[in-house]
Amino acid sequence: MAEINLVHVYKYFYPAFSFKNFFRKKGALLGPREPHFALTDVNLTIPDARTTVVLGPTGCGKSTLLRIIGGLLPPDQGKVLFDGKDITELPPGERRIGMVFQDYALYPHLTVKTNILSYFFFKKWTKQWSDEMEMEAEEKYRRTSQLLGVKLEHLSGRFPPNLSSGEKQRVAIGRCITRDPALFLMDEPFSHLDQPLREEYRRQLKALLSYFDVTTVYVTHDQHEALLLADRLVVMREGRIEQAGTPEEIYQAPRNLFVAEFLHPHPSLPAINLIPGDLMGPEYREKVIGIRPEDFSLRSPRAAGDYILPAQVVSVFKSPLAMEAAMRLKVKDRVFVEVPVPSGTSPSEGDEVGLLPSRMHIFDPLTGERTATHHMQVHL
Repeated sequence: MAEINLVHVYKYFYPAFSFKNFFRKKGALLGPREPHFALTDVNLTIPDARTTVVLGPTGCGKSTLLRIIGGLLPPDQGKVLFDGKDITELPPGERRIGMVFQDYALYPHLTVKTNILSYFFFKKWTKQWSDEMEMEAEEKYRRTSQLLGVKLEHLSGRFPPNLSSGEKQRVAIGRCITRDPALFLMDEPFSHLDQPLREEYRRQLKALLSYFDVTTVYVTHDQHEALLLADRLVVMREGRIEQAGTPEEIYQAPRNLFVAEFLHPHPSLPAINLIPGDLMGPEYREKVIGIRPEDFSLRSPRAAGDYILPAQVVSVFKSPLAMEAAMRLKVKDRVFVEVPVPSGTSPSEGDEVGLLPSRMHIFDPLTGERTATHHMQVHL
């Protein structure tokens, strides 16, 4: 097992050479070679025996972060610590890491079984090889086959070019498992799979990670995938860590507007409804109020009380596969919000209702930072 620490890690890349970026001055050819920062002052602890999911939009630096942990890229500044030991300069092969990437990286000339047992295959030609290692390899192949939820015997003699994307992914994960790594690194391993397979493999992977209790770093831009797999969640943007914590902590107390809007567990609803602060009272005049869809409850349009917002139902919608309906409402003839339809109710377009929030996140409109979260006492 392993705890990983990244300490003040920076990584930057210089733009490719282009005459368009150059100019002449006093007879000299000069170039403004400003670096592009892929990672900026990253400080992160990845706890032992837990799955840490790094979540962020494309290009935010999450894959760069993963490759620095794996030793595939050197940091330009900072350190990578493995159980307190500095491994910044340690080659990838000496880090006891199992990696699974989007492109699978299988050996095309080796069979499925040999790919899965490649750690042992390459040891066959060394003095370390023994009958005990042969038995260990066969036992690990058998156990890995069971854990992956499928018998691999019918694939064992085939070669990667003849496998489907799903089969290649199983082989790549199986190869990672048989190495007995202290750390799993996974970079969007299911991105090439269609949706039904992706859902199935996510559940299998969750069971595998729980079974092995191996420290895991998993990179994705998919919020649903992140919430399913993460024991600890790290949200990134533009090379920086915006927030780290459990999924519940981040969802219930987002550090800023970006995190609040990016973490989006309900496909049919917005991540958060944002309304001008003055709608909630003069004390919030210079603020932006964020309210999660599930934090609204319906009241009579004539109900009295603080924070009850008069609203009108604009539309009610439900996708064919959705488990619950949602509705769009106009609040005080100024802004729109979307909320789930409470069970046992049948609102119609044009209905007048009262909206009572149970929790409000208060954001500074200039910085986007959350300044407070207010919980209201809701009596049913």
